[in-house]
Amino acid sequence: MRHRSVAELMTPTAVSVVPGTAFKEIARLLDEFDVTALPVVDEANRPLGVVSEADLVRHRATGTRPGTAGTLMTSPALVARPDWSVVRAARVMDRAKVKRLPVVDDDGRLVGVLSRSDLVQLYLRRDRAIQEEIVEDVITRTLRLRPSAITVEVVDGRVVLSGTVRRRGFGHVLVMLCDSVDGVVGVVDRLRYAEDDLPGK
Repeated sequence: MRHRSVAELMTPTAVSVVPGTAFKEIARLLDEFDVTALPVVDEANRPLGVVSEADLVRHRATGTRPGTAGTLMTSPALVARPDWSVVRAARVMDRAKVKRLPVVDDDGRLVGVLSRSDLVQLYLRRDRAIQEEIVEDVITRTLRLRPSAITVEVVDGRVVLSGTVRRRGFGHVLVMLCDSVDGVVGVVDRLRYAEDDLPGK
């Protein structure tokens, strides 16, 4: 069982600008590529910062002359690595309150961009794919149960577990593992227990 990586979901060969890119050109690129922000890179294609629609609006609101990417950008650039799990990337985006992360290789060079819309794709996974991952990776490989031991139904990303497991504590582990599978929006526990090993239950 594993989470998808940033490399699997990012948009590769992302459009970028350099510090000297003019205000109007930034606005044109944002519109042409239908994105809300662009990485600003140096001559070695290493991200220096990010310039967003919000940066353009904020600058114009001050009434000053149009600037360049280098004067408008938010820096330093907050970046992700291709081998990060999407969970790690999502947490970084949430903490920093950003919608996009430039993705860099081991040399710090831009190789793509991960956006919130890319992360949403996880929740568009087919129910059948989610069910197969739970049965094969969670139930069989991780917990070493027979595939037929637990019935797994998935509808619109919601998982329903039924069947009998030996202990309630084991059942709780099963639920938590299922809930961590990419694309799962909730888990309904209809499991029965041969033994109740949790105090107060």
